Parts: sequence; C-alpha cells; structure tokens
Amino acid sequence: MQTPEQPVLRDIVLVGGGHSHVGVLKRFAMNPVPGVRLTLICRDTHTPYSGMLPGYVAGHYSYDDVHIDLSRLAEFAGARFYRTEVIGLDRSAQRVICKGRPKVPYDLLSINIGSSPRVAEVAGAAEFAVPVKPITGFNTRWLALLSRVENHDGPLTIAVVGAGAGGVELTLAMQFRLRNELARRGKDPDQIHFHLFDAASEILPTHNAKVRAVFRDKLVKRGVKLHLGAAVSKVEQGLLTTEGGHTLQTDEVLWVTRAGGPAWLGDTGLALDDGLFIRARDTLQTENDDNIFVAGDIANVVNHPREKAGVFAVRQGPPLAENLRRMALGKPPKAFSPQKSWLALISTGDQFAVASRGNHSFSGAWVWRWKDWIDRRFMQKFSDLPAMEETGRLPDTSAAQNPEEASQAISAVAMRCGGCGAKVGSTVLSRALGELRPIERDDIIIGLHAPDDAAVLRVPPGLAVVHTVDFFRAFIDDPYVFGKVAANHALGDVFAMGAEAQSATAVATVPYGIESKVEDTVFQMMSGAVEVLNEAGCALVGGHTGEGKELALGFAVNGLIDPDKVMSKGGLRAGDVLLLTKPIGTGTLFAAHARLEAKGRWIDSALASMVQSNKPAADCLVRYGARACTDVTGFGLLGHLVEMTRPSGVDAELDLTAIPILPGAEETVAAGILSSLQPANVRLRRGIRNQADWVDHPRYPLIFDPQTAGGLLASVPEAVAEACVRELKSLGYPHTAIIGRVSAQDNGGAIEPITLRD
Repeated sequence: MQTPEQPVLRDIVLVGGGHSHVGVLKRFAMNPVPGVRLTLICRDTHTPYSGMLPGYVAGHYSYDDVHIDLSRLAEFAGARFYRTEVIGLDRSAQRVICKGRPKVPYDLLSINIGSSPRVAEVAGAAEFAVPVKPITGFNTRWLALLSRVENHDGPLTIAVVGAGAGGVELTLAMQFRLRNELARRGKDPDQIHFHLFDAASEILPTHNAKVRAVFRDKLVKRGVKLHLGAAVSKVEQGLLTTEGGHTLQTDEVLWVTRAGGPAWLGDTGLALDDGLFIRARDTLQTENDDNIFVAGDIANVVNHPREKAGVFAVRQGPPLAENLRRMALGKPPKAFSPQKSWLALISTGDQFAVASRGNHSFSGAWVWRWKDWIDRRFMQKFSDLPAMEETGRLPDTSAAQNPEEASQAISAVAMRCGGCGAKVGSTVLSRALGELRPIERDDIIIGLHAPDDAAVLRVPPGLAVVHTVDFFRAFIDDPYVFGKVAANHALGDVFAMGAEAQSATAVATVPYGIESKVEDTVFQMMSGAVEVLNEAGCALVGGHTGEGKELALGFAVNGLIDPDKVMSKGGLRAGDVLLLTKPIGTGTLFAAHARLEAKGRWIDSALASMVQSNKPAADCLVRYGARACTDVTGFGLLGHLVEMTRPSGVDAELDLTAIPILPGAEETVAAGILSSLQPANVRLRRGIRNQADWVDHPRYPLIFDPQTAGGLLASVPEAVAEACVRELKSLGYPHTAIIGRVSAQDNGGAIEPITLRD
C-alpha cells in the first residue's frame, strides 16, 4: 500500500473499471497530482478488454490475457480500490452510495460503468437469457456452458439474440470453440446448432455492405441459421418465441441486443436520455453537474453521438484524465471532439478478421494477426508497469481551493509535538464516531458515547476475564476493509480460547490531513470494525485516535469465559488430530501485492478469508471436545504449533500437502517474495526434526509465513475429527483440513518437536 507524503486535498472517485478509467489510472500513476487522491470503486477486480473477449471465447487467449488487473493497477497508481457495487448517488452531499458499506465522499466523480442489455423489455429474458454484459456474469455462464458441452451427448441448440457486431462476433467465436471441444473429445461437432436472431433485416447494420457480405457468407458456411426481421417477444425455459409466432427449442439463449444504463441512475437527478445513458457535454462533464464526469458506453456525448464501441472509451481516457486533473487544480476543463470515423476490427473466431472503416473494408488472416498485435500492445500498457521512484516532495497546496484548506495542508505535514498534540481533534473525532452504533450489553455500565474517561464493565459471577491486544498498520488501501480485518484479527485470540467477546477499546493512527479527509478515514475504518465487533456481540467502549504517517488500528479486547472450559495452548494430547480452519499465505500475498506481483483475484481470496470470523469455528471445536486451540497469526503455522507442543509436553507431525493454501501463495513464495517477518519466523526451523529433508518442498516456506486474521489451529480427539471437519465446512469454512496429528514426546523431543511428512 502506497503512503502519500502529501496531505489529501481533493478526492477523485472513479466509479467502474471501464476502458476510460484504466487509462485515467495509468496517467495519474505516471504523473500524479500532489494532494489529489484517486479512489476506484468496482465490483470486479479483473476488468475485461472487450476487443479481446471474442478471442478468449474462441480459445485463443487465456483469462489473464484479456483482463486488466484493477487491484494491481490501482496499487501502481496509488489509488484506493474499493471492491463493491455502486447503487446510487447523494449529489447534495457529494457521496457515492455503495452496497454493504458506508457512503464514499467525492470532490470530483467520474462514471465509466458500461451498459447492460435491456432484458427486462422482453418477457422472460431476464430469467432465462444470459446477457453478455456485464461480461463478468457472462464469463461464469460461458465456463458453465463449456463444462456442459464436455459432458453432453446429443444435440445442443444455442440462440444468440442481436446480430450487430457484438452478436455476430460472439456467435462465430462460440461456434468455433464448441465445435473444437467436441471434436477433441471424439464427439460429433455437428451436434451443436447456432441460431442468430434480430429484429432488423440485416446483420451488422452500422457497417458497410462489403463487411456485411463477408460475415453473412461466414455465418452461412459455418451452419449458423439466421432469423432476420424476427424480433424475439418471449423467452421461456428451453423455448424462444418471435413476434411472428415462430418458436425454437433452445438449450441456451444469449442476449446481445440494444443496451442501457442501470436503473439506479434514474434516481440520481442526472440528465439522462431514454436509454438511461448519461447526457454529457464536450468536456465529458454531465449536462447538469460540473463535478461529475462520464465516459464509455454509459455516456451520451450529445454533440458527438457515436456507436457504443470500446475504441471510443479508450480514446476518452486521455481527455478525461486531463480534465479531472484541471478541475482538481481549479482550472476549467477543455472540450473534446472524438473522431468521426473509426477502424473496427471484427474477428470470425477462426483467427480471421475483417477491417471496417466507413465505406472501406479488407479481410484475411493477416488482419487477425494485426488485430492481435494491436490488442496485445494495448494490454501490455496495463500489465508491464514500470517501477516508480520514491520522491519526498515538500507540501504542495496547488489543489487547495481556499486559504483555509492550504493552511490545514501545511500544518498537517509540519513538525508536530507528541503526546496529546498528536491526537485527532475532538470535533473531528466526535463527528466521525457519532454515527457509529456499537451494540449495547447489559454488562457494559459506561461505554463509548458516555462522557467519562474510561469504560466500566461488569464481570458476571463465576466467569473469568480474557484480555488481549493487537495493533498493526494498514496493508490494504480500503480503510473500511482494513477496519474489518483489524477487528477480526484482535478477536481471534479471545475466540481461540473458547471465550465470549465482551468489549473492545480501539487505538488508531490516522495519516495527517485536512479535517474532512481525516474524519472520513476514521469513519470508514471504524464502520468496518464496528460491524465485525457487533456481529461478535462485542461492544466498542472507547479508544484513542492520533495522527501519524500511516494508517494503523488495534484493539484491546476483553472476553468472558468459564475458567474450567478454557482451550489453552497446553492442551494437546497424544493421539489427537490437528485441524486448520482457514488457508494460509496472507504474508507472502500482501508482500507481493506491494510489489505489484500479486493477481487481484488472489488478494480478493485472501481478504475474503481475513474478514471471516473465527467465532462459529471456535464454538464448533468446543462442541467436538477440542482441548487446545490457537489462532494462526504473526508467528506462522509452525511457530504457533511449536508454541502448543512445548507446554503440552508432546510432539507433532505436520502433513505439508494437507495444509490449505490461499490461491497464489505458492506462486509468490516460489518467486522469492516473502513477508518482512518471515526471517524471524524461519529461526524456528530448529524445531523441525527432519527439516533438511523438506527445505526444497514448494510449501516449506509457507509454514513460516506470518498470517493476519488467520484461522484456528486446534486438536480434537481422532474419533470425532472427520465429523468435526464436515461440520466446520458446513459452517462456511470450506478449506478446513486435517493437517497432522499429536504424538507422545520422544526423548529430547522438546528440542525438535515437529516432524514434517508428505
């Protein structure tokens, strides 16, 4: 995670990871604006490049070949990446409304979310047809269709609705791939039947007659049945009906017709056209809001109407970036005029393509090779990211819009006194925390919103207090997600002992900045934390927030437990089975993320694991008689296991192949990318009896990998181990595994208590 030296003065929020916005991110990365922070909000971590999608469907490209990794690109640009879906705007407060998280404030907003086919306009289409956009949803169904073909015997009928360039190109790509898949499995390729429907009387209506002739000939020769002038009026399970009353029994219906904007745009008050596309001026600003820009398919630039094509979104990237930069610096935006004609390169699935520009066209295998070269060169801009030099510039207040902001920015990075002088101002803090709603417990006498200096708790008779503390700096650029992980990590020690979480006190460090930015960071972070604490039944009762260079958060947590039912590290017994409830690998993955070497989907998987609570797992382990348990955190799997064997007076066997590993962790370790804590953990290798036999095993480094909000390592009696694993999986811990067993201590075994096996 990059930590800017400049105080944040302006927030530019990018909604959507379309072609224009990836260009904006790259340009701001290469030439950042001091004091301007970018935040990308996108539901999908990998955004597809539409120009290569047919080649991916046809089997010429891999998934990674045709997708831009937004997580990696945002990290490169120093932008925050919020993995969520936008569902509305609060323009009066300048907030983006997101699904399942707090609103995100903006100074400038840009929308590049593409469009989706209007399946709601045809009865049954929303339920029984597969829209090609958004492409992420289509990809899931496409992979399912591929799998279905692998196991299918007999005829299979696929209907594609929409005979524009997208529909024709997709039909030919799918037909090429599916026929090849059947032939490769020794099945009859002629079992696959394709039908292409359109209300228009011609295919590719926006292209010239020569282009249409080439594609009509291709479709006919490859056995695609054309249904032109045949508007689809109804889609049912396995049946498609046209307005003319004709029906077709189908196994799959794909929808590539006229698209529109999402319904939530209708509630924003932005100027829209009939298709819910946002009306824009030549500057790419929306017609009725100077602070909101729009680009790509979702934009209707009223003075320059153009076809919905990826080429326009790509070319809008540079002027969009320039105008966002100018507006952030208080300068007027410049008008942009797109080209009147453009070159379209349309493939036929079989490494043949047609070039279309105005009334001109040419085609051949060489055109496909040319298209392939253009597409790969474009993608290379977002995969080959140069190393950026660290610069320690003096405070730059050029993005300040008034003297008060400039003054706050200068003081934010000036030399500050320590102690109470480093605290966040009480007004800022009270506003940020005032909206939080921690749960109320009967045993909390004085809590968060009381004016007293400390919390007062009651300990019920017969129970003992469990107390623990954790604190670490942010490793991810989303304060809301970081707050959830930090709270989850802190609660882990309490749950691992079989205790109930009672209360938490927070200690946070927030980067210097102007008041509004500090306030939002505190609110976002603590909102995530309070969600996790509330779910665990743990009351936030107070805390301390100070300013510093980096975002950091920790909690002192109190828990309550029956002193006769503690799961301690010293509870291992010979004959027990060792269970691990979550995969490991967070240390190496986030070290790789910081070096731009981790795929975004790897980070997604790691975060999903880190925000998952250990409480249901701990409760399950108690039910199955677990006598020893710990959460796997900074010392790594081996370190925590050694911590358990020594007080228990036992040895343990660890099965390297059985240990669940997060996606990508083996790859990053193999590349030599390790956490900064790894060297300290590796010193514990002396606890491995046969370590010389395993140092070259690809998973060996991972047993030393430090974890954040890791899973539970526990022992249960062998007789109930399989049943316990089944229940843990049913509770939402799908990677739970038996990873070893506990054995009696050999003579001298306390020195080398761990034996590795495969």
